[in-house]
Amino acid sequence: MRYEEQRLDPHEIARLVGKAIGHVACALRPDVLAALKIAQAREKAAQEGSERACSVLSQLIENASIAACDRVPLCQDTGTVWVLLEAGRNCVIPTDIFAEVDAAVADAYASTGLRMSLVRDSLIDRRNSGDNTPAFCELALCPERVGARLHVMLKGGGSDNASRIVMLPPGEGLAGVRRVVVEAIVEKAANACPPLVVGVGVGTTFDKVATLSKRALLRELGSVNERPEIDLFERELLEAVNATGIGPGGFGGQTTALAVHVLTAPSHIAALPVAVNIGCCALRSVSLDVVPGKDKEESGPSATPGDHRRSATPGDHRRSAASNESGRTGSGRAERGVCA
Repeated sequence: MRYEEQRLDPHEIARLVGKAIGHVACALRPDVLAALKIAQAREKAAQEGSERACSVLSQLIENASIAACDRVPLCQDTGTVWVLLEAGRNCVIPTDIFAEVDAAVADAYASTGLRMSLVRDSLIDRRNSGDNTPAFCELALCPERVGARLHVMLKGGGSDNASRIVMLPPGEGLAGVRRVVVEAIVEKAANACPPLVVGVGVGTTFDKVATLSKRALLRELGSVNERPEIDLFERELLEAVNATGIGPGGFGGQTTALAVHVLTAPSHIAALPVAVNIGCCALRSVSLDVVPGKDKEESGPSATPGDHRRSATPGDHRRSAASNESGRTGSGRAERGVCA
């Protein structure tokens, strides 16, 4: 079957990235907000009492409402910009597809008043880049799909610092993966602003498994994994994570994580790569179809098609402030692999 050729335009990709940044910095994903409300109800119903957990969750829900109404950042750490472009079999992709993304990022951060959080070089020159560039861009070739899909995520330092990669021997199996996930939570969750969304990647290679775990964060909270055995494992992991009792804000409670999502892929016979990518309570991402002449936006989960534009909750809210410091280019790489 032949499909109409779709030529991807660097200018259009940059425009969509810039628009997405202003949106996700101030508007919590609807599925995350819904999960916070479910967690709040669960904590209230707990027999042992979770007064502090309820208080933290109430503040997080109120914060989301303030941010949406006043168009101010959900969090002072407005993060690094991660861009994932999934291109289907009918897409024609110019080699400079991400050429204009950095300029769009710089403009969006300046115009929205977001904090600049990138240094020029991690080791040698830790001066602020001044415009939150470069963006970290990836291109995935997805021959099983038609058309292009763009994902944009703002990732804070606290949640990334709690993430990890472990190369297990293959004999460790499910039990080994469970141990890695729980150890990461016990050691780092309190510093990553729980309740968390935990992305777990299993498979591929050392350099690819981290991306696998990050893509797992794009899936809609509350959705069922299409593979029954992995869905069951996700539920077991979530139960184990919440059994730690770390709770919202690290103050104790039944909700250390809102969800655990697992993505798996092939790997070498001698390896079992595992990556744990932590998403904080302000998980900020948007996914949208790149449609010529249209602007279809899906505010959050990448697995569910449709238009989920957020509406602000009316009310008289306080304005929160994000510090805005005051030059620069991007990086991108193409890969062929698992597509959301």
